[in-house]
Amino acid sequence: MIDTHSHLYLEEFDNDRAEAVQRAIDAGVKHIILPNVDANSVNSMLNMMNDYPGYVDAAMGLHPTSVTADNAEFLKFVDSELATGKYIAVGEVGLDLYWDTTYLSEQIDVFMRQIDMANHYHLPVIVHTRNAMSQLIDSLSAYGDTLPCMIFHSFTGTAAEANAILSLEGNSRFFFGINGIVTFKNSNMEEMLHFVGTERVLLETDCPYLAPVPYRGKRNESAFVAKVRDKLADIFTLSSEEIDRITTANTLMAFPKLNL
Repeated sequence: MIDTHSHLYLEEFDNDRAEAVQRAIDAGVKHIILPNVDANSVNSMLNMMNDYPGYVDAAMGLHPTSVTADNAEFLKFVDSELATGKYIAVGEVGLDLYWDTTYLSEQIDVFMRQIDMANHYHLPVIVHTRNAMSQLIDSLSAYGDTLPCMIFHSFTGTAAEANAILSLEGNSRFFFGINGIVTFKNSNMEEMLHFVGTERVLLETDCPYLAPVPYRGKRNESAFVAKVRDKLADIFTLSSEEIDRITTANTLMAFPKLNL
């Protein structure tokens, strides 16, 4: 298994990060991808990269909820970091109108600028969207068939929304990150998952958030991605081993620079 979206570098793991990594290894997690959030998360993420070379890789970007009225300085930093070649993706980036709509235009601008960086550096994009599906689709539509590979992280949309996204794929390849939400009783994700098919699904946790059943409400961690795998096995009527094999192959396709 590969946890394609983990925030193990955040302060929630400061007291037991090494133990959490070992639990992930013991659970069969072969690799972890760490997406950045903002300027405050960079150092802890890079420290974890240094502490676990060969086991973790990172993405660089500015999360939409961290967008402000002036993002120029940090976007320059993102670009300079991506130029080093040490990141396997741009992310996590996107649009989020759940908490606040004040900076919608800035969020769209920052999102599109980071897509441009992904195209320039030939990297995939880890996309975060919440309460902003129509704005996301409008923004992506501006690119025609020139979008990079995109991973729609924590995707819980409908089959119709997945279809609308896939209609923009062009010459690229889109994937959908599935996490603990799929184990929730009322997630209603089965129809969407059967629509997109196993060939577009990636495993993720988004830890420390969104812990799967039976850990819901507690701190999530990368080891719990096994619960997501097992739920997908139930939905697709496949073995857990087969879901592991398929999602690992999908991840290697989505992230060509993955350091395995």
